[in-house]
Amino acid sequence: MRSFVVALVLVLLGGGAASADPRVVGGSRVSIGDYPWVVYLADTGGRQFCGGTLVAPTKVLTAAHCTVGLAPKVSRVVVGREDKSDNSRGEAVPVTAVWTHPAYQSADPGNDVAVLTLARASAARPLALADGPALYAAGTPAVALGWGRTSEQGATSRYLRGVGVPVVSDESCRQAYSMFKPASMVCAGLPEGGRDTCQGDSGGPLVAGGKLIGVTSWGEGCARRGKPGVYVRVAAYRAVIEDQFHTVG
Repeated sequence: MRSFVVALVLVLLGGGAASADPRVVGGSRVSIGDYPWVVYLADTGGRQFCGGTLVAPTKVLTAAHCTVGLAPKVSRVVVGREDKSDNSRGEAVPVTAVWTHPAYQSADPGNDVAVLTLARASAARPLALADGPALYAAGTPAVALGWGRTSEQGATSRYLRGVGVPVVSDESCRQAYSMFKPASMVCAGLPEGGRDTCQGDSGGPLVAGGKLIGVTSWGEGCARRGKPGVYVRVAAYRAVIEDQFHTVG
């Protein structure tokens, strides 16, 4: 299994990919205007290392492995910036508090969710959370987004990219990964591979039906045959996520 945290550190240090990090592979550049709620996490040097989703004016949902352990320290959340090199667009908002799921240990076992509190409300429109099982049916068309690597050993993207990936049945995902937990995880991808998230996309959104259904979490390699990306099943954590909407930094 790939370790997202280790891979994130390797990306920032210029090293190779580890075995558990999703990024956008097989996709294309998309407009931040179409996805205003997609954000990225930046360290103290301003470098992007994970993604996230604005789910309330001052709250960003991301992966717990992006905020703990060997993960770089979150300094800012960048909102409204499609091109990471264009500092004239969007805003870099300081993070005042980080909540991680109390049962989180590592990405593979689950509970890979974290909520960041921003220093001020963003003008961008938040994305609604999935609230039921309908959008998790096998074959449901979904879109994953991020600024991560565009191939398993490639460079990260300067621009926001998106890729269409259908939801995979729980049975197929369990065959691909013995640690898959259908109650709290969901898989998306093609049987033949070719489309996936990758290193640097961790914490970013998986969207279907206009709602956030997943958080990029883990997997084996990037866009490999028979190895779909594994995402946090947002509907399973909706209550604990919304509890954080009422906290202040």
